[in-house]
Amino acid sequence: MDSDVQPQAQPIPTRLALIVDADSEVSGALCSVLNSGEWNIVHAPDNLAVLKLVEARPFDLIITGTKSSGKEDIELLRKIRRVRPHVRLIILTDDSTATDVVAAMRERALSYFTSPFSAASLAEIVRCATTEPFWDDGIELVSATPEWISIIARCDKKTADRLVQFLQEMSDLPHGEREDVATAFREMLLNAIEHGGNFDPNQYVEVAYVRTRRSVMCRIKDPGQGFSLEEIHHAAVNNPAYDPIRHVLLREACGLRPGGYGVLLTKHPVDELVYSE
Repeated sequence: MDSDVQPQAQPIPTRLALIVDADSEVSGALCSVLNSGEWNIVHAPDNLAVLKLVEARPFDLIITGTKSSGKEDIELLRKIRRVRPHVRLIILTDDSTATDVVAAMRERALSYFTSPFSAASLAEIVRCATTEPFWDDGIELVSATPEWISIIARCDKKTADRLVQFLQEMSDLPHGEREDVATAFREMLLNAIEHGGNFDPNQYVEVAYVRTRRSVMCRIKDPGQGFSLEEIHHAAVNNPAYDPIRHVLLREACGLRPGGYGVLLTKHPVDELVYSE
């Protein structure tokens, strides 16, 4: 006896992404994150087409194309905000300045990438955009110029990743030094968010980034009660020479996640790491 074969229902995409003139590398990175069962992807040739599409229906995520300048994409974002106030928009561009990056932060762009950029980094930010239920109040500019920017940032890892990407885009340092500064900044920011803010999204850290002709200075203030650097035995920086992995056992005993290398990693690439009392 033949049995009836019941066709399996295919999931209907419930979220909508708009991608502008993406090349093969960008498309590959996005396809690795935007699952076809959950996302419906619409392609647009340019910013003018984006505006018309957005006026017709809402999109959960918009990613601009690299052929438009950062300034043009920021103007697009301003126009979209009038129709869709909380849209998630990521700017990709070949033509950018530090002033453009500051303006993008002020207009609450989700993130910003100037070519050449890492497809893996873009994919990670897109993953953040697709999973973060609330995001557009996570980074607040207190004051900002390309030389001196003051920020209040929410105490969660995804906000930290976004902030690191913005500050990397603002930097005019040579590539190697820019990577060193970004690594050091990220480690100290995550320390502040985790140990000072306890990953509590209701808490915020204060960040200042100053760029002079001869130096870069970053200052991070967290909402915690403070600590003594000499007393954090669960950090690798305090391991004795005869026991270079002592902190690993101490972290396990305290129920802390694997890690503890932040201060050690930061002290290597920068000239000075200073803690207040």
